[in-house]
Amino acid sequence: MLRFITSGESHGPALTAVIEGLPAGVPIDLELINQDLARRQKGFGRGGRMRIEQDRVEIMSGVRFGQTLGSPVTLMIHNRDWKNWQDRMAVSGPPAGQAVVAPRPGHADLTGIQKYDRQDVRDILERASARETAARVAVGAVAKQLLTEVGMRILAHVTNIGGVHAASIVGEYQALKSAVASSELGCLDSEAETAMKDAILAAKTSGDSLGGIFEVRVFDMLPGLGSHVQWDRRLDTRLAAALMSIQAIKGVEIGAGFAYANLPGSNAHDEIYYDDVRGYYRQTNNAGGIEGGMSNGELLILRAVMKPIPTLMKPLSSVDISSKAAISANTERSDVCAVTAAAVVGEAMTAVVLAEAVLEKFGNDNLTDLLRAIADYRLRLAGQ
Repeated sequence: MLRFITSGESHGPALTAVIEGLPAGVPIDLELINQDLARRQKGFGRGGRMRIEQDRVEIMSGVRFGQTLGSPVTLMIHNRDWKNWQDRMAVSGPPAGQAVVAPRPGHADLTGIQKYDRQDVRDILERASARETAARVAVGAVAKQLLTEVGMRILAHVTNIGGVHAASIVGEYQALKSAVASSELGCLDSEAETAMKDAILAAKTSGDSLGGIFEVRVFDMLPGLGSHVQWDRRLDTRLAAALMSIQAIKGVEIGAGFAYANLPGSNAHDEIYYDDVRGYYRQTNNAGGIEGGMSNGELLILRAVMKPIPTLMKPLSSVDISSKAAISANTERSDVCAVTAAAVVGEAMTAVVLAEAVLEKFGNDNLTDLLRAIADYRLRLAGQ
């Protein structure tokens, strides 16, 4: 089983992640991890924190001479802003700094202090912060390096910000990847990107924030990942849960998704064809690459919607948790729009789920045996 856990607070000394279950022999390129961390920090509409942090990963265990050992891999990302928060986030000693008593609507603040019996919202917001996703992006970057060995490639891009929709664009992985990299918003539609930027600037001027939608595409999918036999082994179950676990994500769809509600069955399902070169194939992909809880070998297409960030420069109404008096919600340094960053996190979480599904099906002791098992599987499918 491939699994990971993260730790660390937004303004603590560091974020860490421990990955267990990686096969031995997977090549690990530190710079590829750091590139994904840098992608997460970019995006039009990001806040001041991104000008402070320059995320770089340190590998503390599980890798030697550029290859995994089969033992747990520990990743660490230092928080540069920690130097400004050492008193307020100290491990020991008396409390320092003013307590946060004005929970933000739409954030974990109020429910967190109720659940964990805290009197300072900072005890909750530090861990609930999307800063935690930096560790997840590092984990996902490692998972992507495993998937690269298998031959699968993942790309995320922004399709909607503040109601501005990007046109659906198809193409090969490398060309689309270059287009995403050249966009400040990670959007494939340059005309829509201009309108998105205008919407973000207008929201910033009015002290507001914007959400949006990102799409994840996975190319060269192996068929047969996941299973139909139990609810928690279905690949769509696991992917939806992974994307929903990202802070501020409120909805997920696969393939045609909610558009299925508008289609009769005759137009909804992807007809099956066969030829000697391609084998089984479909000419449409409303299913988004998953049927019956299993990947069918077609392009995997996932979308997730991110709500607007709950920290507003013109704060909403709240209640002082000490006096119970009406008060304006707390304002933390924040972004106006972080959909571009969420897309990078979505890419990472998709990679983790797919890497787990690959190892579950083909074995996880070492890369040599894994690749041999996949090659044998492909030969069997080619003969059917």
